[in-house]
Amino acid sequence: MGKFVIKTRKNGEFQFVLKAGNGEVILTSEGYTTKAACENGVASVKKNATDDSRYERKTAKNGSPFFNLKASNGQIIGTSEMYSATSGMENGIASVKKNAPDAVIVDETALGNTA
Repeated sequence: MGKFVIKTRKNGEFQFVLKAGNGEVILTSEGYTTKAACENGVASVKKNATDDSRYERKTAKNGSPFFNLKASNGQIIGTSEMYSATSGMENGIASVKKNAPDAVIVDETALGNTA
């Protein structure tokens, strides 16, 4: 089962990562100024993860495929890692679709962990 891990970044912003059941990071958020906004981002990923039209498939300047998950308003709510092949990116999208809706939330901000 997947999990969202909420951490505090070194600059004081909040960030979440979605990890697959094997512990691999499959989606990373941008920084949020408040924990509540970060938690809203998690809720948005859970809501939008199963809708294929919310995934923006892209190619980095170095040719590596990656994807963004967007909310209904078009705002990016999560970004994948860079993949070596399009098939890996598609597997990453499938993993987000599978893991995000029922993922538990682990709040590590109280532990003082920084991303």
